[in-house]
Amino acid sequence: MGNSALKAHLETAQKTGVFQLTGKGLTEFPEDLQKLTSNLRTIDLSNNKIELLPPLIGKFSFLKSLVLNNNKLTALPEELCKLKKLETLHLNGNHLRQLPAAFGQLSALKTLNLSGNQLRTVPTQLCGLRHLDVVDLSKNQIQNVPDTVGELQAIELNLNQNQISQISVQISHCPRLKVLRLEENCLELSMLPQSILSDSQISLLAVEGNLFEIKKLRELEGYDKYMERFTATKKKFA
Repeated sequence: MGNSALKAHLETAQKTGVFQLTGKGLTEFPEDLQKLTSNLRTIDLSNNKIELLPPLIGKFSFLKSLVLNNNKLTALPEELCKLKKLETLHLNGNHLRQLPAAFGQLSALKTLNLSGNQLRTVPTQLCGLRHLDVVDLSKNQIQNVPDTVGELQAIELNLNQNQISQISVQISHCPRLKVLRLEENCLELSMLPQSILSDSQISLLAVEGNLFEIKKLRELEGYDKYMERFTATKKKFA
């Protein structure tokens, strides 16, 4: 991409606070963006070939939305965790195996999309995020959901299309969790904690495509309680 084209994008971004450059075959984060660290609210560099996010990302202190879907990122820099105003982070379709240790410092984060990466577990760092609403961890390589999940503040957790065969009973203790998606995993019915049905806030449980028939779920103790929450929620949105 020519310098003049980039310059035009930078000038627009300076006025609008939005820098969007998608599907241009970029192999690295445009360093010229440094000039706009105090202007930018949104950066969208989806559908490129970016392998590294440079430490300078930590300087965009007013950034609210960072979108890097379908790149080649294998890791994220710790500096990313300095973005105290970041509310939306989209990283679908990369090669991420883990999150930075300080990821829990992204205190404003509401929406996190990590679908189609190489995560093997639900990152414990997510439990420190108090404003998290939606977490999408679908299409990863997650095999079990650990005890720490009980502290997760999210309203919706998407774990579709993983390899999950075990779930901690602590998931029933998530204080705000209303929607739990577990479609197309490796769950036996005996491995699904019954407390999800009988004793949780969850009002939508999606478990199609596992190692049991859905009608067997209806025979479990607590299913009636779950259906009460399900119906009440449906009425609220009707």
